[in-house]
Parts: sequence; structure tokens; C-alpha cells
Amino acid sequence: MSSRAGAALSLWLGFRFYRARQSNSFISFISFASTAGIALGVAVLIIVLSAMNGFERELRERFLDVVPHAELVGVNEPVHSWQAMVADASKIPGIRGAAPFIRLQGLAQRQGGFQGLSLVGIDTSLEGQVSGIEHYMPAYAWQALAQDENAIVLGQSLMEKLGLNEGDALVLFVPDLSGRQSGKLGATRSHRFVVRGSYHLGGELELVTAYASMTHLARVLEMGEDVSGVRIAVDDVFKASKLIRELGFTQSQYLYMSDWTRTQGHLYQDIQLVRTLMYLVLALVIAVACFNIVSTLVMAVRDKTSEIAILMTMGLRRSAIVLVFMVHGAISGLLGTLLGVSAGMLVALNLSGLAKAAESAFGVQLLSSDVYFIDFLPSELHGQDVAVVAVMALLMSLLATLYPAYKASLTEPAPALAGR
Repeated sequence: MSSRAGAALSLWLGFRFYRARQSNSFISFISFASTAGIALGVAVLIIVLSAMNGFERELRERFLDVVPHAELVGVNEPVHSWQAMVADASKIPGIRGAAPFIRLQGLAQRQGGFQGLSLVGIDTSLEGQVSGIEHYMPAYAWQALAQDENAIVLGQSLMEKLGLNEGDALVLFVPDLSGRQSGKLGATRSHRFVVRGSYHLGGELELVTAYASMTHLARVLEMGEDVSGVRIAVDDVFKASKLIRELGFTQSQYLYMSDWTRTQGHLYQDIQLVRTLMYLVLALVIAVACFNIVSTLVMAVRDKTSEIAILMTMGLRRSAIVLVFMVHGAISGLLGTLLGVSAGMLVALNLSGLAKAAESAFGVQLLSSDVYFIDFLPSELHGQDVAVVAVMALLMSLLATLYPAYKASLTEPAPALAGR
């Protein structure tokens, strides 16, 4: 018998042995459990990886679209020549834009107490180079910020928390820092703003950040042409730390250099940590399911001892016996992988919609904007993740067949037939 014909016969016999497992109900149950376990592990792993990809995408495209990639802030004094700093930033490859800002920390009064607020004064003609906040608010609210008036745009969550509507007045209380050179603070000062709209981004940012006109804040704070600092946007967010230092070291003024990895880097690290841990845990789930293949094949070998002996007396080689039972066990792994990949991809592609449906049906909120930087469950399916998970499951299920298949090949025909 040629090697090609022997391999074809082994494949056919392996498939027949797999179909004949129904003669033993216990073996059938163990085989079903192994297939179901592999399918469940593969599906859940694909879904979890897709959710982690979604969180990473939202962090990169939504959160970092509004949060500055990096910024330079004056030390104990405002930034004096921000125009020169912006010009210097434009000369550094990798920095795609720079814009000035004025930041004011204060307390907004609300019923029952105060709410901490970070008010950012922006120049709408330059802000689009470093932030996409314009896309998260109505056009009339953005136009109000372009004018030199006391307009303020709040996060939608904060606006609801303060019980304000468009056109209402908001009083912001800030400490008087005029005496900080002497180590003393003056009396609290208040500034009045008119709510001209809200932006909706989702997450904690809505509760703590508001926007106003930079020229208006500069006049209120008597800063003249000075600003609090300059923000930059970069092409590769993971190079923000290097680029902001390259820009900062060229300046003559003392500046604080900060980037998103210092202020928001824990979010990215948490996502990567959860991805790694879930990958390990679910890989172990798949491994445990594959061990059921070992149990199935061990019992199948004992059940088919006489058949193995007959095949060997008819000239079937021991290597062919190994292949027969490898095929027998690999079919369970293949079916489980196919079912898991199909179910995992189906759920991953519709994960956001399914999460919203579950929230509506059970009246719960899976992700709270008070805790997470987004208030919905994102998903992004990567073909590479699907391929890695499928190959891993197939390899593990194939490895699980080696020992039982090898033991089957050690069967001695004469004793097996004598005890039949």
C-alpha cells in the first residue's frame, strides 16, 4: 500500500471511528463536552479580544481626540511667547499641530454644594489642530466660543448634574492667586458665564471639563497676550512623550512637560493588562477542554482494541494507526473551533448592540461614565485575533491526540484478538 493510499485510508477510518462513537453513550458525552468546551473557549476569547480592541480604539480615536496628546505649561507664571512656541512645534517632524490654551480651576455652585470644574479657554481658529472637541458639540455652541464673550460649553453629564439649561448663568468660584508670591492667597473671586451649549463625549471627562473663549478668559484674568500653556497633537500617540521633550528643551522659559501617558496612561495599561490576563485564562479554558479529547480517545482506544488488532493483521502500519486516532480526536477540535469562531465573530460584530439591548431589558448600566472613560461597550473584530485563536485551539487539540494515538499504535494484535 502506498503512503498516499495509507494516509487516505487512515483519514477515512478516523472519520468512521468518530462517527461510530455514538455506540458508547459515555464516550459520546465526553466527546460532546470537549467539542462544546473548545467552542465556548474560542468564542469567549474572540469576544473578549474584540472588546479590548474596541476599548483601545475608543481611547485612541475618541478620548485622545479630545484629551491633549501633550502640553507645555508655564512654571509659576504664564507662557509669554506662545506664537513662537507654536512655530517651533511646526518644525518638528511628528507634531501635526499646536494650539494655546488657558486653564482655570474652580468650583461651580449647584444645589446642595459645589462641583469641581476645569475650565479650558481655547482659540477656535487653532483648536482644531490639536482636538476634535468641535465634532462633539452643536455648531452654534462652537460659534459662541469663537466670540469674545462669557460663553461656556459644559459636558452634557455635568449640565444635567448642575440642573442647567442653555441660556442659564453659571458662577465659577476660583481662588485669588494674586498673593501667591508672598505665600498668601487672597479672597475667592467669582466669574459669571452663560451656558451656550453642551458637548457629549461620554465618560468622566464630561463631568469635569468645560470650554470657554480664550480671549475672554485672558481679559478676565488680566493675562494680556499670555496663556497657560500650549498643547500639541502628534501623528503617533506613543511618541508624544519624546516629541514634547524635544519641543520643551528648545524653549528658554521654565515649563512643565506632560503627555497623555502621564495623565491617562493608566487607561491604556489597564486595557493591555486585562487583555493579557483574559488571554491566559481563556487559553487555559481551551486547554482544559482539549484534555477531554485525551479522555475521549483513551476510552475510544479501549473500546476499539479488537478493531485495531484486526486492522493491524490486515497490514495497517502502526504509524497509520497513530494517524487514525489523531484524525478521530482532531475532528472534535476542528468542530469546536469552527463553532467557536462562528459564534464569537457573530457576537463580536454585534456586541455593542447586544449590550444596549441587555441594558434596556434588565434596566442596568454595564459601564458607568462616572467610572469609565466611555459609557458603552465597544467592539472591534480583528482578523489576526481570530486566526491566532483558531490556530491555537487547533494546535492544542491536535497535541491532545498524540499520547492516546501513540498508545493505540502499541496494541499487540494477538493478545487483543485472544481476549475478544
